[in-house]
Amino acid sequence: MTMRQQGNARTAESARAVIYARYSTELQSDTSVDDQVRLCRDFIQRQRWLHLQVYSDRAKSGASALRPGYQQLLEDARADRFDIVVAEALDRLTRDQADTATLYKQLTFYGVKIVTLGEGEVTELHIGLKGTMNALFLKDLANKTRRGLRGRVELGRSGGGLCYGYDVVRETTADGKLHTGVRRINANQAEVVCKIFEAFASGRSPRRIAFELNCAHIPGPSNSAWGTSTINGNAARGTGILNNERYIGRLVWNRLRYVKEPVTGKRISRPNPESDWIIREVPELRLVDQCLWDRVKLRQAELRKNTRPDRSQRPFWSMVRPKYLLSGCCAAESVAAPTRRSTPTCSVVLLLGTRGLATTASTFVATRSNPLCWMD
Repeated sequence: MTMRQQGNARTAESARAVIYARYSTELQSDTSVDDQVRLCRDFIQRQRWLHLQVYSDRAKSGASALRPGYQQLLEDARADRFDIVVAEALDRLTRDQADTATLYKQLTFYGVKIVTLGEGEVTELHIGLKGTMNALFLKDLANKTRRGLRGRVELGRSGGGLCYGYDVVRETTADGKLHTGVRRINANQAEVVCKIFEAFASGRSPRRIAFELNCAHIPGPSNSAWGTSTINGNAARGTGILNNERYIGRLVWNRLRYVKEPVTGKRISRPNPESDWIIREVPELRLVDQCLWDRVKLRQAELRKNTRPDRSQRPFWSMVRPKYLLSGCCAAESVAAPTRRSTPTCSVVLLLGTRGLATTASTFVATRSNPLCWMD
C-alpha cells in the first residue's frame, strides 16, 4: 500500500491537518495571522485531528499565487505530508477565480481536503460561488479605492506615491480623522531638482547628470542611486524628473493604470487616454519656473527630432552606444578580408562600404581632431 493510499485509509481522528493564514497589506495588524491560527487550531482540536504545521503569508495579496507560504503548502501537498488544509475562509487561500479552481483541482488530485471555518468542507459548489464572489470583491475594492483617490486629487492633494522634492504631511482633523494626501516642499530636494533642470537645459546629458549626483553622494528617490531613467524617464508617460509636471504646479492623476501579468504577477503600467486624466493646478507646490521648464522641453524636442526621424533609414548598429573610447572615431584605410564569414563585421566597413577591403593588415586613422573633454 502506497503512502497516499495509507493516508486515505486513516480514520478521521488520525487525519493530518495543517493551517494556512494570510493578511493582505501592511496596513493590517501583524497579529491578524496569529488570530487566524488560534481559531483554526481550536477547530482542529475539536475535530481531534493531528495538527502538524502552519503556513502563512504576511502582507501578501490573495490576488496572486506567488506567495512563499502558499507555494510551500502546494509543494508539501504534492509530497503527501498532510490530509486536510484548514483556513479561516476560502478567501484566505486565494481571491483569484482561476487560482481558486486550480487549487481545488490540485489538492483534490493529491487527496487533500480544504476545510474552512466559514464554509466547512469546500466542494465544487463553493469553488464556483465563492470564487466568483471573491473575484467580484477584488474588482469592487479596486473601484472604491480609485474613487477615494480621485476625491483626494479633486481637492488638490496627492493621489498616492511620494514624489521626489516633497514630504508627506500627516494631519489630524478636528474630528480625529487622519488627513491624507497632503504634501509640502522639501527644500534640499527641491534645490537638487532645480539643478537637474538647469544642467539638462545647459546641455548636460541625463547620464552625465546622474554620474555627477552620485559622485557628490546626493541620494536619489527612495535613497537609491541616481540613474539615467530616473532623470530622463518617459515623456509620453510623464515619468522621470524632467517630465514631472508637479514641479510646475500641475497635478496630473490617472495618466497610467497598472495590471498584473497573470503568470509572473508583475505589475505592468499601461497609458490611459488623455480624456481620462485628472488635472488640477497646485501652484503652492511649484519648484521650477516656467522659463526653465520650457527650455528643458525645447531641448527634449530637439533631441527627439535629431535622433528619431531617420531610424528606419539608418542601420541598427549605427545607433548603438559606443562600447570603447574610440568607437566610431576611426576610419579604415584598409581592412583585412574575413576568413570564416561571408560578410564583413567591422562596423566601420559596414558604414563606409567594402571598397576599403584588402588582404593586408588593418590600418586605422583617427578622424576626430578635438580631444575628449571629461571635465566640465
